[in-house]
Amino acid sequence: MNPPGNGAVPAVLPGGAARPFRIEHAPALIAVAHGSRDPRSAETMRAVVAQIAAQRPDLDVRLAFLDLSSPSVDQVVDAVAADGHSHAIVVPLLLGSAFHARVDLPGLLDEARARHPQLRLTQADVLGPDPHLIIALRDRIVAAMAQSSEALPLADVVLPQGRARGPRWGIAVAAVGSSSATANTRTGDVARLLTALTGWDTEICFATTEPTLLKAFARLRARGADRVLVAPWFLAPGLLTDRLRDALPQIPHADTIGAHPLLAEVALDRYATAALPLELSA
Repeated sequence: MNPPGNGAVPAVLPGGAARPFRIEHAPALIAVAHGSRDPRSAETMRAVVAQIAAQRPDLDVRLAFLDLSSPSVDQVVDAVAADGHSHAIVVPLLLGSAFHARVDLPGLLDEARARHPQLRLTQADVLGPDPHLIIALRDRIVAAMAQSSEALPLADVVLPQGRARGPRWGIAVAAVGSSSATANTRTGDVARLLTALTGWDTEICFATTEPTLLKAFARLRARGADRVLVAPWFLAPGLLTDRLRDALPQIPHADTIGAHPLLAEVALDRYATAALPLELSA
């Protein structure tokens, strides 16, 4: 008979005390987002995790935040352990492998392992510039182009030879930015991959460091772009995406990647890759 509810059944210890015991076929998935003071960010990440759970209803999928939003990583790990899981895979919903992924999260997981030695915790890779996320970014850009009230009708743009053409778009791919020049160079791969996928002229820029959005805009216009669109390389809206909009409010800005189906697929791919060694050793 299958266990009731979430699969946890009581196990009686000596003296009559009970603890949960889970019959499980796959580790729990703890999706860890950055967190923000802006409630739009947490709302977006809840929608992302709901989509992950919908794609894998066989998994116990939970959301945690590194900072500023709740529940915290500690709270979620403690709850997973209390529910009787023996394995959990922690998937960072982060676009870059910066301080949060390399220092903060591993430190939190080390502390959790000390509290719960019976719970195996495996940290998966960050999302990174996965090709599927580049496609998701492209989709957000295409939607923004279609919705832009400033877009010129095809007949209104005429070459000297008399041939009509659409506007030549330049795409300013705007990311958070890091104090690490190496990390910023890796983020620049997003713009290069987007150009390879679409043929659009792109420039990388950052919300917190150089080059700024204004510099990217100037470079794209200098190379002949009739229209410039800002493509935020962010998972969710927040204070930094608002800062980018305020910097150039007169040009179209695409939506953040948000609850795009391909984001859920990439997160599940990171989970599966991290789970594979566990499955092979079982």
